[in-house]
Amino acid sequence: MLTIVQIFNNNVALIKLNDNRQAIVKGKGIVFQKKKGDQVDVNQVEKIFYLETAESKENLYFLLKDIPIDIVTTTYEIVDVAQKTFGFSVLDYVYITLSDHIYGVYKRIQANDYHESLVPDMHTEYPTECAIGRKAVEIVSNNLHIQLPNSEVKSIALHFINAQGTPGADKLDESLTTSVNDIVQEILNQNHILRTKENGNYYDRLMVHLQYLVDRLNQSDTHSSAFTESLENSLENSYPSSARIAKEIFDNLQKQLSATLGDNEKLYFIIHIQRLINEQPKNTDINGGIQNGK
Repeated sequence: MLTIVQIFNNNVALIKLNDNRQAIVKGKGIVFQKKKGDQVDVNQVEKIFYLETAESKENLYFLLKDIPIDIVTTTYEIVDVAQKTFGFSVLDYVYITLSDHIYGVYKRIQANDYHESLVPDMHTEYPTECAIGRKAVEIVSNNLHIQLPNSEVKSIALHFINAQGTPGADKLDESLTTSVNDIVQEILNQNHILRTKENGNYYDRLMVHLQYLVDRLNQSDTHSSAFTESLENSLENSYPSSARIAKEIFDNLQKQLSATLGDNEKLYFIIHIQRLINEQPKNTDINGGIQNGK
């Protein structure tokens, strides 16, 4: 039995299964004229995305605050394909980062304000992630009826590179998470970066990123390469203030926690800080998949 917990629109709903697990179901008119507590016809289900962990449930409601359900379900489909077709394990927070990226790209394309990302080619070093990116572009095009540029393959691949891991493999260390948050917030405060009504969504996404950062401490970045260096140089040239603050966060976390962070973390700190302070690009224009990509 598939019992409706929450209806998002006529085609999408949150349901409870017999074993009390929850999932998102999608199908044309699947919950038309239905209400909470009614049953969904299993024969009408076209897609089902299981919410296996408490984090995945929390992330769903976090997303629904400001991202359309069609973007959210498209993201769940992409992650589902990555896991089942490519055998790629990711941490749950990829749902937030990837949804946010796709929504940003969607809005810029609709506004005719899209600029291609200058992310360097990485298909040799990250063949699986790039294959997922290519499939993701197809899924977005089919579901949202927009044609993504080929450069989005690399931008989407970045999200899977950064979020690779085993969901639920380790319980988050609350004490360590608190230490990470304290270190970062102290540096933000020193640089007069506070949570405001205008930057609240970006600030919250940084906090989510930090929550899962604990899972990645001391994981050596074996793929650190010319690609990472090239991307970091581009970001530093375009957003020098953001890069300076990001480096301060990166260095302080490693020093105070006696931990090792992968080089990709610094890249994403730059992206988060740029969005928080709304630093405008200098020299190189990389707005396409980087500025608002995470």
